[in-house]
Amino acid sequence: MAAIEPTYDELLARTDAPAGSTWGLWPGQEVLGCLNRITPDRRLRAAGLVQTGEVYALDLDPEVPDPPLFNRARLQRDVTWLGNVGHDEILHNYNTQASSQWDGFRHISTRAQEFYSGVADEDHGVHHWAEHGVVTRGVLADVARFRDIDPSISDPIDATDVTACLAAQGVTVERGDILLIRMGWTTWYRSLTDEGRAALAVAEPMTTCGLRAGVSMVRMLWDLGIAAVAADNPALECWPPGSHAEPGGPEDTFMHFQLLPRLGLPIGELWDLDPLADACAADGRYDFMLTSAPLRLRNGVASPPNALAIR
Repeated sequence: MAAIEPTYDELLARTDAPAGSTWGLWPGQEVLGCLNRITPDRRLRAAGLVQTGEVYALDLDPEVPDPPLFNRARLQRDVTWLGNVGHDEILHNYNTQASSQWDGFRHISTRAQEFYSGVADEDHGVHHWAEHGVVTRGVLADVARFRDIDPSISDPIDATDVTACLAAQGVTVERGDILLIRMGWTTWYRSLTDEGRAALAVAEPMTTCGLRAGVSMVRMLWDLGIAAVAADNPALECWPPGSHAEPGGPEDTFMHFQLLPRLGLPIGELWDLDPLADACAADGRYDFMLTSAPLRLRNGVASPPNALAIR
């Protein structure tokens, strides 16, 4: 493939690899996918954005949501004594995707059970991301402030909503950025009673706002040139899968199929974006230095982001 990255429409026209895929675009670095777009100059660009030194942690408490969604295990902790001088702590039933998370490339394959770039399943662990390091410019699209969203239903957010929000904020996405999309889901979740949270965890189906799956959304995300995308809702896209999906695209009912095993675009879910969004709205600066330290868990399927926005 050409040294200049192809457009998404050019990827869809590929005959030398699966249509709509970036397989072979980064020879020898397939385990990083779009994180290959984070280069030393992108890190320097990010560092230059720090003006006040304010730091915003972007992870939820690892025991939130509580109860966990999608029938995932609830984290259990044992604090043990070290003789009579201190403590150790043991975690049980720790599902790395029950709270704020990066979906790694082992999380979802294609329908044909192919993982990103054809690399063997176990070779796609998040430890590669940890070894590479994730430090780059972050950009927030605060769609929840831009237009009304109902987080409790499958309220779809279109590609035009995201791009119009960015334009209204006066911020431009650059190659190698991580795009954060605030939908207001965690704000809504915090407003629920204990009974409401318990009901949500067992709802069949659970319904949440999210990006509208389909070619238009995938095209927008790829053509922006981002290294990753993350949001404050449970699945990035509308839930249940396929609700309000744009028809006519490949495997259009579930956008994870295109983003993870085809494009190699990391997906962040359940990020805590509310305090950061308040700060951005207060001074009109929607870009910042973003760091993330995934677990160096060999062959890991996913990881908490351990993410910080530094302004």
